[in-house]
Amino acid sequence: MSESDRLDVAGGANGGPDDEPRSSEHSRRRRWAPEASTETAAVLRLLAVRPWLVSGRDDEGIAAVRRNLPAVRDALSRLGWVLVVERDLVRLRKSPPARLGAWAADGPTPLQASWFFLLVAGAESVAPRVGLAQLVAAARAAAAEAGLPVTHDIAERRAIVRALRMLDERAVVVQVDGELDGFIEDEDAPVLLAVHHARLAHVIANFGPGDPAEDPAAWLERVEREPDPARRMRRRLVDDAVVHVVDLDPAESDWLSRRVRGDDGAPLAMAFGLRVERRAEGAAFVVPEEAFRHLHELGPVAFPAPGTVPHAALLLSQAASLKGALGSTTEGPGPGWRGLREDDVVEELRRLAGSRADGRGGWRRELADDPRRLAEAVQGLLWALDLVRLGANGGGGTWWWFSPATARWSAPPDPKASKRAEALAFDFDTDGSSE
Repeated sequence: MSESDRLDVAGGANGGPDDEPRSSEHSRRRRWAPEASTETAAVLRLLAVRPWLVSGRDDEGIAAVRRNLPAVRDALSRLGWVLVVERDLVRLRKSPPARLGAWAADGPTPLQASWFFLLVAGAESVAPRVGLAQLVAAARAAAAEAGLPVTHDIAERRAIVRALRMLDERAVVVQVDGELDGFIEDEDAPVLLAVHHARLAHVIANFGPGDPAEDPAAWLERVEREPDPARRMRRRLVDDAVVHVVDLDPAESDWLSRRVRGDDGAPLAMAFGLRVERRAEGAAFVVPEEAFRHLHELGPVAFPAPGTVPHAALLLSQAASLKGALGSTTEGPGPGWRGLREDDVVEELRRLAGSRADGRGGWRRELADDPRRLAEAVQGLLWALDLVRLGANGGGGTWWWFSPATARWSAPPDPKASKRAEALAFDFDTDGSSE
C-alpha cells in the first residue's frame, strides 16, 4: 500500500501526541513486549477467527499452538481471553462482541439458538454414538423441563438442523453417517451422530452469576461488563474492523489518544502481526498483505475482497468521499463521516452498474440490473464492518453515513487486477456469551 493510501496519522513519529508522555505515571509505565514471531502471530490470528481447534481436523493448528503456547497465552492475557488446551482440543474463550447487533445479524435466529442449547442439554445423557431422532427426543425432553414449547413443525425442524450444523462446526456433535437435511422432511431419517461429551463443557465461553431466565438483560450486562477501559479498547481493536472515537467514553478516548500507538496498542498489534492505523476519528488494526495467503484467513467478512458487492462498496465509498455531505457534531455520527441520501446511493450504484457489463470483470447481472437490491447487499457488508451507518440529517429521509476509515481506499482497485490487497482489520467470528 502506498503512503497516499494510509490513514492520516494523528501523532506518531513526527512528534505528535503519541510520542509525548502525558504524565509521570505514563513515563513510568512498563511497556509490554510480546514474544513476537511470525508463527505466534499466525496462531493468534487463527484462534481469533476459529476459536475451536479439534484433532483430526486442525492438527497443524493445534501443533502450532503447542509450540508457541507461552507467547500465545501472554498475548491473550492482554485481552482477558482464556485458552483451553487439552489432548484433542484447543478452545479460545473470548469475550462477547462489542457490537452485538452486527454479530446477531449474521448469527442464529432465537429459535436456532434455543435448539442449539437444548441439543447440548440433551447430548449430556445420550451415548457417544447416537441416532439423530434419539438426540432430538432428549432435547425435546429438556425443552419440556424448561417450559419451552415444542411444535414438531417444519420451522422447528429447520432450526434443529441449523443448530446441529453449528455443533458440528465446533466438533461437539459430529455427523458420522446420513444426511442432516433429511430430518426436515422425515424425523426418522437415518442419521448417525458422534457426541464428544468432554467438549460439551466448553460450549459456553462466558459465565455470569445468577439465573439468566429471571432477568436476561441484567445477566447479559454482568457477563459483558469489563471495568478496565484499556482492556475494552484492546478487545475492540482486535475484534472490530475499526474503532470510532464517537463511540468511546472519556476513559476510552484517553487511551486511544495516548496509548494506541505507544506502550499498549502497538505491541498488541505486533503480537498479532498487524499494524496500527490511526487518525483523528478513530483507529484500526490492519492486516498487511504478507500476513495472509487466502481471504478466508481474515474471518467471515474480509474487505477489500473480490466480487460484485465488495467492489461496489469500494466504488460507493469513493463516491461518498467526493460527493458526500460532511458530518459534524450535529449532523451524522460525527466529524469526518460522509453522508449520501439513500436515493442518491441507489442512483450512484445504477450509474456504476451501467458501465460494468456482464462477463469477465463485470458485475453479477441480477445485482447490476437491480440497484436497490445491490444497495441492500452493499449496506449489509459495510454495516457488518461498521463502515456505514444509517440515519437522518436536517434534509430528511434516510442517509448513509460512511466511516472516515473508508477514505483509506481513495482509488479502489480494478476487480481484474490482483485479488490480494492489504485488508482492514478482521471482523472476527466472535464466540461470545451465547456460544
